[in-house]
Amino acid sequence: MPVCDICCEELPSEAEMRTHLLLGHMENVIACPFCSLSGVSYDELSFHINTAHIEKDCKDMNATVVDSGQQISNDWIAKSQISPRNSSVKNTYKVSQASPLSSGNPSSFRVNGMTSLITGTTLSQETSTSLKSSPPAAATASGAIKLDRTTQTPSTIPRREREDGHRKSKQKRLSSPIKEGHFPCPMCNLVCNDCFILQEHVELHLQDQDVTEGAGPDVGTSTEASTSNGRSGMIRYECPMCSLSCSNSTSLQEHFELHLEYGSASATGHSSGDLTLARKLQEEEEQKWREAESRREAEDFKKLQKQFGLDNSGGYRKQMERNMERAVSRGQMVPAEFHRKRAEMLESLASGVDDGRSKTSGLMEALYRYYQRDASDCAHVWLCAETDHFSSSEGDKGWGCGYRNFQMLLSSLHRMEQHSLLPVSVPSIPRVQALIEEAWAQGADPQGASHFKHRLQGTRAWIGATEIYAVLTSLSVKARIVDFHKPTGPGDIHLRMFEWVKQYFSHSASRSARLLPKVVQTTLPPIYLQHQGHSRSIVGVEQKVNGNLSLLLFDPAFAPGEMRRLLLQDTAASVVRRIRKFPGGLKHRQYQVVAVEGVLTPEEKQSRILNSRTLCAEKIP
Repeated sequence: MPVCDICCEELPSEAEMRTHLLLGHMENVIACPFCSLSGVSYDELSFHINTAHIEKDCKDMNATVVDSGQQISNDWIAKSQISPRNSSVKNTYKVSQASPLSSGNPSSFRVNGMTSLITGTTLSQETSTSLKSSPPAAATASGAIKLDRTTQTPSTIPRREREDGHRKSKQKRLSSPIKEGHFPCPMCNLVCNDCFILQEHVELHLQDQDVTEGAGPDVGTSTEASTSNGRSGMIRYECPMCSLSCSNSTSLQEHFELHLEYGSASATGHSSGDLTLARKLQEEEEQKWREAESRREAEDFKKLQKQFGLDNSGGYRKQMERNMERAVSRGQMVPAEFHRKRAEMLESLASGVDDGRSKTSGLMEALYRYYQRDASDCAHVWLCAETDHFSSSEGDKGWGCGYRNFQMLLSSLHRMEQHSLLPVSVPSIPRVQALIEEAWAQGADPQGASHFKHRLQGTRAWIGATEIYAVLTSLSVKARIVDFHKPTGPGDIHLRMFEWVKQYFSHSASRSARLLPKVVQTTLPPIYLQHQGHSRSIVGVEQKVNGNLSLLLFDPAFAPGEMRRLLLQDTAASVVRRIRKFPGGLKHRQYQVVAVEGVLTPEEKQSRILNSRTLCAEKIP
């Protein structure tokens, strides 16, 4: 049998030991209202009042015991558990005396096993009644357990201090974390902050009680042994999460599990709702991001269309007219001159021939004379055939470099007998656009045609190496595209491209002369050079005494007045410095060149048009 470590009392079971520790030692605050006796249990206090003070004043006792008993019970019950929903305490004690006891033999008082179920701070009516009618002669119930008490020491603490301590202890318990959502055990003073932990704890209580009930009448907490006391002897189990009171532990367990299942379902519902809301917010954020990205892409596309002349804002004619009108409004041109130039422009567009206002001729002959006279640092110089320079005008400024370089190439081809089938005069920019559309109509470069939607006339669209190749093929001119797609020298320079250009010009010259002169003017046309955002024409190559190479480039961005300075002996050197480009001056990532190699037969022309459906450039390296 378990023995109390504090008072050495033997108890029949562990459940009785916990009840004894709770009532006899932990809740040791009960005091007599007539004397200084304290530190006793409730049953011992009842026995003391009925034996020591019964003869003093029965009437006063009856009123005082009720009031004091209520206060004592309240103070004693304040040590117990507090329900999270209300503050009512229901104590049910099953008290029975085995035999009539004399007032002088308190040790023979027998108490049936006590079971307390506390959920608040109010004593039940049955317990208050037992305080009023509990003389020793009324104790006749059987099956009680003898309570051996060896010591009984009166408290030396004054009554006022004891009441103050009771009040503070009660206030402390009323403000406990139970009010904040914790769950108390209905069978002991344990408080849990998790309902699942409380469930496991209550199940342990119920297992212990089942073992105790199975032990027979000697174990003092059986329901059957207490039924002789009527309604006050019934064990009530109150739910710690609501005010429902159950008559047996099984019903309480089932009811409590319903609470847990509902709480889990509610938590799952809240969690599912939060997840749905989070997904909805994420989808809305992604939708906003996609819309913003679409708007940004549309704006960038419009900027690119405007930059490359595909925004349907007009072509060469409209741009020329707007610029002349702007010059008139600024006072830079008189109205009479405006009408004269506009008439000349319309006549040129109608004929399809360039008006020649931006053309500069005789430049290759001037370069030949310059290198014969000066350039002592050059070992060899190779120049292309006679070529005119075409500058960008007010009608194509900002987008017409590709067309102007094509005009330079045609100006050279017109002077060659093998290309006699070409148009006699250099076409205007709108006419060049029409020639490219005709090449697309013959089937050349279908991918490029799709890019421009098969339309160039009336636009300011940029053209590149593939469009030049397509129109040359349609004119029966044999050409090749070479792609220098990455740098081949230190410092990201294109040494292979410079060597390739030198080989292009020097190969034909070396076959016609046994001793190579310093300056050689070949019969080859210029080379079309394209890179990102601009194009130029290669009209020659220099080889210095130390072996370094440099290219001579005609740029459409150079004005006609500046290019005419090359014709003068005094200013030729400054113009040559501008058109000379060393490897360090051409550092774009990629370059493409279009070189003319001869004339195409009708069969070769048709074959190249068919092969241009998947147009591929020759890559070096």
